Formats: sequence, C-alpha cells, structure tokens
Amino acid sequence: MSAIELQNAAPTTRQVVVETLREEVDVWLFVGKTLLAFFLTGWLAMRLALPAPSTAMLTTIIVANRQSGMVLAKSFYRAIGTLTGAAAAIVIVAAFPQTRDLFLLSLSVWIGVCAGGATLYRNFKSYAFVLAGYTAAIVAIPVIDNPPGVFDSSWARISEVLLGLMVSGVVNDVVFPSRMRDVLRRAAREQFAHFVGFVRDSTAGAIARDTMENAHLRFVRAAVTLEDLRSSVIFEDAEARARSSHLRLFNQRFMAASTSFQSLHHLINRLKRARRDTTAQALMRLYMPIGDALDAPIEAGAAARVLLPRLLAARDTMRTTTPAQRAALADPQDIRDFDTGASLLARFVDELYDYVDTAASLQAPRVSAGAAERVRFDRGNDFLGAGLATFRTTLTMLVLGAFWVASAWPLGSSAMLLATVFAGLFATTPNPTRVTWQVMLGYLSGMVLGFICEFFVLTRLDGYGLLVVGVAPFLAVGLVLMMTRRFASYGLGWAMGFAYILTLKNVQVYDPAHFINDAIAQVVGLGAAAVSFVVIPPAIGSAWLRRRQLTRLRGQVALAAEAPLPGLRHRFESVSHDLVSQVVAQTEPGSADSRTLIAWALAVHETGRALIELRHDIARRYVPAALHPYLQDTLRTLARFYEKPDADGYLLARDAVATAIAGVSEHAGTQHLLAHLHLVRMALLDGESVLAAYMPDMPLSKEIAHAS
Repeated sequence: MSAIELQNAAPTTRQVVVETLREEVDVWLFVGKTLLAFFLTGWLAMRLALPAPSTAMLTTIIVANRQSGMVLAKSFYRAIGTLTGAAAAIVIVAAFPQTRDLFLLSLSVWIGVCAGGATLYRNFKSYAFVLAGYTAAIVAIPVIDNPPGVFDSSWARISEVLLGLMVSGVVNDVVFPSRMRDVLRRAAREQFAHFVGFVRDSTAGAIARDTMENAHLRFVRAAVTLEDLRSSVIFEDAEARARSSHLRLFNQRFMAASTSFQSLHHLINRLKRARRDTTAQALMRLYMPIGDALDAPIEAGAAARVLLPRLLAARDTMRTTTPAQRAALADPQDIRDFDTGASLLARFVDELYDYVDTAASLQAPRVSAGAAERVRFDRGNDFLGAGLATFRTTLTMLVLGAFWVASAWPLGSSAMLLATVFAGLFATTPNPTRVTWQVMLGYLSGMVLGFICEFFVLTRLDGYGLLVVGVAPFLAVGLVLMMTRRFASYGLGWAMGFAYILTLKNVQVYDPAHFINDAIAQVVGLGAAAVSFVVIPPAIGSAWLRRRQLTRLRGQVALAAEAPLPGLRHRFESVSHDLVSQVVAQTEPGSADSRTLIAWALAVHETGRALIELRHDIARRYVPAALHPYLQDTLRTLARFYEKPDADGYLLARDAVATAIAGVSEHAGTQHLLAHLHLVRMALLDGESVLAAYMPDMPLSKEIAHAS
C-alpha cells in the first residue's frame, strides 16, 4: 500500500475506532446508570419499609433508556397509568367485593381496554395504557379474598412504582445525562438542510419519478420522527417545552411545503412526457430564482434568517417575470398549463418562506413573545385494530382467571400478572409472537440465573452493600444484551425475569419450593400471552391492516373534499404522513406493497391539497351560484373514487372535473379556481401514476391536450 493510500486509510480507521469506543461507552453508561437506579431504589424502598421493594426495582428496568428524555417521558406516562390503574382497581373491587366471577370479568375487560389503547399510540403514551391495566391487576388480584385491603394495596403499589420512577428520572438527569434535546435539534437542522438543499438542487431540471418517490419517503420519515422526538423532549427540557408550539408549526409548514414541491415537479414531469417542452421550460425559468435564493451556506446558525430576504427578492422577481414568460406562449393550452404551474409555484414559494421563517424563529436565542400558530399533529390510528387487541387480551385474562378459580391454584395471580404485562406491552409490535418468545427465552434465562444468585450467592452474603456486589454481575449481562440490536428482546426478558423472580425484601425469605412454583406461574403467564398472539394474530404488521391503512390513506381525499375547513390543512398533512409512515414501517422496502403505497401516497397528497386549496378559494372569494353544482359534483365524485377506486368511478371523476373546468372557463374572475381544477385534471391523466390502472386506453398527450 502506498503512502497516499495509508494517509487516506488512517482517518477512516481512526473514525471507526472512535465510533466503536463511543458506542461502548454509551452501552456501559447505560448499564451503570440503570444499576445505580436499580439498587438505589431498592435501598430507599427498604429504608421506607415498603411491602414490595422488588416492584419499585423492576420499575427502573422497565423505564430504562439511553436518553434522559426517554426515561422522563416513560416515567411521566407510567405514573399516569399507575394512578389510573389504582383508581380502576378500587372501583372494580368496590363494585364486586363478593362476586368473584364478575370481579374477574370486569378486571379482564379493563385490562383488555388498556391493551387496545396501547396499540393506538406509537410513542410513550402507550405505556400509560399498559400500566393502567397492569397496576389494576397488581392492586386488585392480591386482595380478591380481602376487599377492604384494596386501599392499602393501591397505596403500596403507587408508592413503589412512583419511587422507582423518581429515582430513575433523577439518576438519568444527573449522572452523565444524554439529552434528547441534542437529538431533536440535530433532527430539525437535518430536516431543514436536506429539504432546502433538495429544493435548491432541483431547480435546474425535472426530477425522475423514482427520485421523487424516495424523496417523499424521506420527507415522511423526517416529519414523523421530528414529532416523536418533540413529544419526548418536552419532558426533559424547559426550552423545548417553551418552543413546542414553534416546533409543531415548523413541522406542519415543512409538510405543506414538501407537498406543494412534489406537486410542482409532477406537473413539470407530466408536461415533459406529453412533449409540451415550451411550457415546461417556461416554468423552469420562472422557478430559477428560487435556486439562486437558496444558494447560501445552510450549515451556519443564521442560515434561515439569511435566506428570508433572498426568498422575498426571488418572489418579487418571479412576479415581475411571470407576465413576460406568459406572453411568450401562443397556444391556449400552453397558457393554461403555465397558469396552473405559476399558481402552484407561487403557493410553494409562500409556503417555503413560511417554513424558513419558522426555522429562523427556532434558531433565535430566545422564544419570541408572540405565541406560534396553534397546530396539531393528528395520528392515523386504527380503532378496529385496537378493538382486536382488546378482545384478545380480555379473552386471555378470562381464560387464565377461569383456570385460576377452577383449579384454586395458589400462584395463579402471578400468571395473570405476567400475562397482563406482556399482552399489553407487545400488542404494539409488528411481530409480537416472535418478540414474546424471545423475551420468554430471556425471562427463563434470567430466572435460572436468579435461582443461582438467590440460593448460592445471596445466602452467603450479609448487608445491602454485599447484596449489590452479588446481584450486579447477573443483572448487568441482561442490560448489556438490551443494548444490542439482535438480542434486545432477549436481554429485556433476562433483566425483567431476574429482577422479578428475586423478589427482594427487607427480610429476605429463601424458599426454593415457592421460588420454583412462582417461576412456573410466571412462565405460564408468559406462555399464555404468546399463545394469545398465535390464536388471535395482531393487526399490526398484517396484510389486513395494511389494506385498511391504504384505504384510509385514499380516504384522505374524501377528508380534503368534505371535512370542515378550519384546521383541515394541518389535519390532512399530519394524518397522511403518519399513515404512510405506519405502512412503510410494516412493508419490505422495494416490495410491491411498498411501491403501491408510495404511488398512492403521491396521488393522495397532490389531489388532496389541491382540493383543500380549491375549497379555501371558494370560501374566500365570490363564486357565481351557477358554478356551485359543478364544483360540488367534482368534490363528491373525487371523494367517492378515491374511497373505492374502479374504472367507472375514474370516468365519473374525470368527466366531473372536465365539466367543472368548462363551466368555470365561461365566467370571468375565476382563474384561481381553474388553476386548482386543471392541476387535479392533470393528476387524473398521469399515465405513470397509480391511477393509470383505471384509465381507458387513450394516449396521455391527447388527454392532456383536451384537459380544458
């Protein structure tokens, strides 16, 4: 190897070594902080004479995470779930103090509802539902034969869980904290830099369809990731809480601008495919000032603020040159296409300016005094899938409860408790059967090590300090495995099984027979949860749910056409992006399902936004009464076609749009409506879109030529 090659290889080798060491440091910091929280919680629980210190200690394992913000978010929602579950347990015990069958039925239904609620969320809000079900079980089941004891039981469980949450939060926030706010800031900067760079580099010519599809996926992931991070970071950082509304607005404006950007390039691509190069080139010349305006360093902290006056100048230049570009066109259809593109370009530039303006406000040292526009990021939740999770978990609890009552099994309560935890915890994963079995294997390993630790190590030690020395090596193995991608589920089971089976108390009891019986009960509970996912497969990750989500994604066009206008833009963008993100996460990249999803997503985003803008213009400006039937028919037929696409529905929608265009063309002062209608028409006639499957055999150029 030459000297030059050695010099080139050295930085790469150094970088690999540095990254590897940094990863190892992060892993051992996580292990060290988790062990510190675990043993500090146990010591405090014993000093406070809590009935079950092991419950508090297990809590620190469940909420363990590398990032401080994640721990605080988990802890916040776990506390809410704990308090709610304790209240539910008191109500259930009070309602059925002497009716065991109804007691178990109501408790099973409550646990099932909580498991269903957990599937509706893909962030830490799901923990609130899981813990609401689990806490109700650990409070109510032990007092099934002693109803008055429910108050003492609930108070003890609340105290133990909240102690574990408090200690975990303090340890992760004080001892070498890893701040989520840094991840959030980096994500926001990358979103801004990538989008501005992509727009700047795209002004020189058309964008290939596959490039646009890949860009759309990046835009979707960036928007959903930023919202997930924002919802977690607000728990660890006061500044993030103060800027939360600005971050939401920043994300919403990003989604709006990216949708308009894609629509603009789809229009240019269609014109090029139809060999209407004169119009396409005129639009590209009109578009050029945007690229020049964005040609500035975007890595600097003041990047957004620097771009604002440049964008204003570019917008003024575009407005000045638009008449000249239009006057150079002679064909009426070229003029119509140019007007449509110019209107769409003006919308995109306005949205891009708003996006950059919001980025500038986020980069400011202090939050501006004026409150940001209030927007929401709505999720595309599937309530039928949640109902399936509710039914599965309720049935599992009923079967275990019936077996417990019929057999009078002394440790049946342990089986029900473990089934409660894992039925809710893994209902949100795409393949819960596989994950549950992996956790179960880890759990078995943890219990075996727990037996060795309890009866061959702890029996030879005295005092809490030596207890830490004896337990830490066994627990550390599971925590290290939790930080590996391949064995994360196995490591979680190891750590939970080991911590749960030890059942550390102020006065430790060494009873091998009870230990083995309790282990059997826990395995039965885990097995019941795993079997329930086999008998009643979950909706998440299934082809059935993907079809439902795709149907709902298409239904976003109906939402755009018929829902009330206030807040509709934000609702449409956020739900559409969330649905695409869900289906992408559950499909293999490059597969037929993935390609179909992306194709529909592009069509839905373009048509839906065009209909929303059309409806806003109808509401803001005067529209002759004679045009209302044509416009309403256009909205209705497009909504019905996207809800249930077929060839007949396509023809109805195409003809309705053409009729509306013809009617609007007869009235002066309605150019703003024509631009939206013409854009929808061109999307319907796109022979490379997903709608091509419903088109009659007619050349694309001929269709576009007769679009008005």
